[in-house]
Amino acid sequence: MPRLILAIFAVVLFAALPVVAQHGGHQVAMPDTLKWVDPPTFPGAKLAIVNGDPSKEGLFVYRVKVPANYKIPPHKHKASENVTVLSGVFFVGIGEKFDQGSGTELPVGGFIAIPPEHAHFAWAGSQETVVQVHGVGPTDIRFINPADDPRKK
Repeated sequence: MPRLILAIFAVVLFAALPVVAQHGGHQVAMPDTLKWVDPPTFPGAKLAIVNGDPSKEGLFVYRVKVPANYKIPPHKHKASENVTVLSGVFFVGIGEKFDQGSGTELPVGGFIAIPPEHAHFAWAGSQETVVQVHGVGPTDIRFINPADDPRKK
C-alpha cells in the first residue's frame, strides 16, 4: 500500500509541474508546454529545447519537428548525435552526398547514434515527423556544401 500512495503522489506532483521544472535536482518537461521556435539551420522546421544548451558544455536534449518529405542536407557535428524518432518516419543516410537510395528508415522508436565528425543527411517520410536529439555539448552543425547552409543566405 505505501508504494501505491507514493506512486499516486508522484503522478500528482509531476502532472502539476511546468515545462521544465526543478525538484530536488530533477527536471521534468511536458510535451504540451514545450516552446517551439523556428531554427535558423532548418527553415520550415520547428525546434524545442528540452534540456540543457547544445552550444555549451554538458548534456543537451532537443526535439525537431519537420513537415512531410522535409530534407536535411549532408552535414557534420563536433559532438555525437543520438536521434530517436518520436512520431512519423525518419530516414538517415551516411556520407557527403544526399542519396535517398542509401538511407536507413527509422520508424517510431527507431534510434541512430552518429559519431562526431561523420557526415550524414536525413529526410522525413510522407507525414510530419518529430525526432529527439541528445548528446553532450558543445555541438554545432556544419553543412558539407556551404551553399546548403540557410544561415548564409
